Amino acid sequence: MEEKIMNEKLRVGILGATGMVGQRFISLLENHPWFEVTTVAASPRSAGKTYEEAVGGRWKMTTPMPEAVKKLVVMNVNEVEKVAAGVDFVFSAVDMTKDEIRAIEEEYAKTETPVVSNNSAHRWTPDVPMVIPEINPEHFKVIEFQKKRLGTTRGFVAVKPNCSIQSYAPALAAWKEFEPYEVVATTYQAISGAGKTFKDWPEMVENIIPYIGGEEEKSEQEPLRILGELKDGVIVKAQEPVITCQCIRVPVLNGHTAAVFVKFRKKPTKEQLIEKLVNFSGLPQELHLPSAPKQFIQYMEEDNRPQVKADVDYEKGMGVSIGRLREDTVYDYKFVGLSHNTVRGAAGGAVLCAECLKALGYIDRKSNTPL
Repeated sequence: MEEKIMNEKLRVGILGATGMVGQRFISLLENHPWFEVTTVAASPRSAGKTYEEAVGGRWKMTTPMPEAVKKLVVMNVNEVEKVAAGVDFVFSAVDMTKDEIRAIEEEYAKTETPVVSNNSAHRWTPDVPMVIPEINPEHFKVIEFQKKRLGTTRGFVAVKPNCSIQSYAPALAAWKEFEPYEVVATTYQAISGAGKTFKDWPEMVENIIPYIGGEEEKSEQEPLRILGELKDGVIVKAQEPVITCQCIRVPVLNGHTAAVFVKFRKKPTKEQLIEKLVNFSGLPQELHLPSAPKQFIQYMEEDNRPQVKADVDYEKGMGVSIGRLREDTVYDYKFVGLSHNTVRGAAGGAVLCAECLKALGYIDRKSNTPL
């Protein structure tokens, strides 16, 4: 019996399953060794249709829709008790206002259903962990304080950070001992970050838009929360490095590129910086989690790399590519980073968080769900 329980996959619900990030969750979880999508939920207008009917011609992934989800009947995401009853935990990618998202994610948590969210609504809730698993998995410890506030025993909310920071925050974490204290970053962000394809957004063809609402604030502040620490039951953000950002939308489907300048208190050599990048690993690598990249950060020596077309799918989109590291005349060093914004930066990052949470014992089978 015990062995059977071990072999049973945890049953997962996707909230906001019909949108682009919801679709990415569904494609990433196809054949996942630990998790199985058994419930899809979306807005009331999709409820009652099969997933295939609800998505219709709006399937945005390059791989076909998994057969296993096509006939699942979409549930109304607002019927919290009903959706929560059949799952062990949920991924959240709902499209609502921030206040609505905060409320509904906590409502799910209060049904004793853990919520792993792709949304930004809870990223600054003091007792909600915002985690890049290779960098700050110890922040998951704040969950115990959150459960006290929510009055739950197994329900909680955990989030992953914004897609815009994935191409440079890991480098800053890898270089922590050299004390980076000032950073300038410009991100060149793909249109899938807005949930769009070129078919949906023809004005992006051969165009650059120098504004993405709210993105610069997230890009400047979120790395500080990742690099912060747990104190008195809340996550307190780090004071350094001070980061200033510009975020630009570019005509690329997948892949956010960052051009970054850094000042360090302790002056490293280029060789030391590269060594820290390529040897940087964390809990996901230690535990061999299913979605973990074997090598989190690769360093590319060629002058013209990383490139979106050549490198965005490094480690199935879960790794980060860094290149063009060199000394700078104003700052100490500059480099270019690249990450896959809807894999590592969105759904994949959330799946890796969930794998971490399962491995650490925060997510398990609901005792009242039949085997």
